[in-house]
This record gives sequence, C-alpha cells and structure tokens, in this order.
Amino acid sequence: MARSHTRPEPRRRGKRRYAPLRRAVNIPVWGDLFIRLGLAVFLIFIVVMIHWWDREGLVDNLDGHVSFLDVIYFTMISITTTGFGDIAPISDKARLVEALIVTPVRFAVLFIFVGTAYNFLIKRSWEKFRMARIQEKLSNHVVVLGFGVSGSEAVGELIERGTDPACIVVMDGNAERLEQAEALGCNVIEADATRDESLEAVRISEAQTVLVSAGRDDSSILIVLTVRHLAPKVPISVVVRAADNELLARQAGADNVINPVRFTGLLLAGSARGAHIADYLGDLASITGRVQLVEREVRQEEIGKPLAEACQGGRGLRIYRNGVACGFWEHEAECLQAGDIIVEIRPTDADLSDGAEDRRARV
Repeated sequence: MARSHTRPEPRRRGKRRYAPLRRAVNIPVWGDLFIRLGLAVFLIFIVVMIHWWDREGLVDNLDGHVSFLDVIYFTMISITTTGFGDIAPISDKARLVEALIVTPVRFAVLFIFVGTAYNFLIKRSWEKFRMARIQEKLSNHVVVLGFGVSGSEAVGELIERGTDPACIVVMDGNAERLEQAEALGCNVIEADATRDESLEAVRISEAQTVLVSAGRDDSSILIVLTVRHLAPKVPISVVVRAADNELLARQAGADNVINPVRFTGLLLAGSARGAHIADYLGDLASITGRVQLVEREVRQEEIGKPLAEACQGGRGLRIYRNGVACGFWEHEAECLQAGDIIVEIRPTDADLSDGAEDRRARV
C-alpha cells in the first residue's frame, strides 16, 4: 500500500473558525421563502381585484378618477396600514369590504412577512448560534469519519441499538452522503478528516468512540494516525480491506480493526462446516437478532468470582486482562480481578443491569 508520511500543516494558535455542524430541516430555505412570498403576493392580488371590482365605491381626492394604477396604489397603502387619505372608500359596500375582507387579508400578509423575518433572520440566526454552542460543548459523542457503505451501515445500526442520532457526528467530504446522514437526524460536517482542525471542530478528544471508514486503506490509516495524535485515549475502530494493512492500522493507533473481506470469509467458511453457523454469527452481530454480545467492565461485587457465576442472565465467553484475551475455560477466568473486561452473550430482550453503559458497549 502506498502510504503518505506527510503530516498535516502545523496547528496555529488562537481561536479557529470551524466549519459549523448542520442538522436536517424539513423544508429547504428557498422553498420556504418562495412559498411565503407567493402566498403574500396572491393575497395582495386578490385585494387588488376586489378594489378594482368595487372601484365605484372609492374616491380619488386629487382628480376624482380611480384608475387601475390608483387601485394598486390604494391596495398597497391599505395593506401596509399607511393610509394617506388621498384615496378613500366612500360607499357603505366599499367600507364593508375594507372591514370584512381587506382587514383580515392585511393581518395575514403582515403575519406572513413577520413570520418570514423571524424564520430567516431571528430563528435561523438562533439555530446557527445553538448549533455553535452544541459544537463547542460536544462530549461523549460518537464520531463517524466517512459515510460510505460501511459508515452508513454503522450509523444505522447504532440508531437501531438506541443511540440518539443527535449524539452522532458524521464527517465526510461528499455533500450527498451528508444529506443522507442529516435525514437520519445526525449532526454532519463537510470536512477533511485527515486534518487536525477538522477533527478539533468535532471535539475529537471528548468523543466516546471514533469509527473510521474512509473507503481507502491509506486514507483510513492516515485518519487513525491523526485521531490518535489528537485523542490519545479515545477508542478507535477502523475498516481496512487488505489483510496486510491490519497491522499498520493497529500500529497507527486503532483499537479495533475490522476487515469486511476477512469477516465474509469467516462466514463462508463457517457455513461450510454447518448450515446454521453463519446465521448465528449474523444474529450476534445485529441488534435485531435474538442474542447479542456485550462488553463491560467487571463490577465490584463480581471480583473474586469465576466468570461463569458473574454473568447473570447471560453466558461469559472471555475476559480481557491487561490486554490479553482469556477464554472461559482458562485458569484466569476462575477468579475475576478489578479492571477485567468481560465479554458475554445475552438474549436481546434480557434486562441489562448496567443500563446505558452496557448498551453503549454492545458489540
């Protein structure tokens, strides 16, 4: 694999102007604006037609003749409540029209313009300010770097498992992909994930976990290097497709390296040994299955107990002690110690005593 050892440009000190986060809106900005203006113009046109139809009930104090231009002029000053008095209704019918038809239309047009001003000046400025505040205080969030096939599937599975989309930040350089992430309710940012300032914009050091799927192994490994440089303690999972790049990804700082080609091969090999092995592995991998894998820290009351007795409602499979995996059949699993990480299998509908922490740790 061709690798680039060029590091991003050195960070400059001082306050940065980050690209803002975005979140989906129901109606496009210009669509909303055209709808409002179109409705206002339509109502004004209706009033012009009413005044033209009832022009005999109007009087022009200047020349005594009410032309079509005079009707347009009178309509506009009536709608805006200016009322110069040079043209005025004099008949009972004209005054009734002004009271019962024009006045409600006047209020409707004013509300449309006031609502438009609020939506485009006040509300959107407030939303921009609110998103900036959210961006400044991001914490314990999931950062997804790359929203291709693997990244989008990962986000969908996270949401299925109960993760709030508002706690997910998606970074990608493709605007169409970001629109899909926005539609799911995620925060999105169009930026280059290999650059320090882009990752700092999503407060990478405060993230709960980082998922990297850039589509190319060299790009993914460079992103992992950059993330690990900025966030030494944040867990990183990365997708690589070449087997000889797995070691490079781990050396770059990835905690979990997923090779979809290798996993597919495992499923195929498993299906050759039994008709239901691949089905069960798929069951384990998805939240929609009957069982699921859970990774958690050992609890205080479990210290000193064997792994088989510690997992209530599930089955302990292995522990990780000082980074070393120990199976349930090994001597180390007979006495749990503080700091051990337990991997157990549970029914999907089982109650989780660890609550949200367990749900976030589900594999």
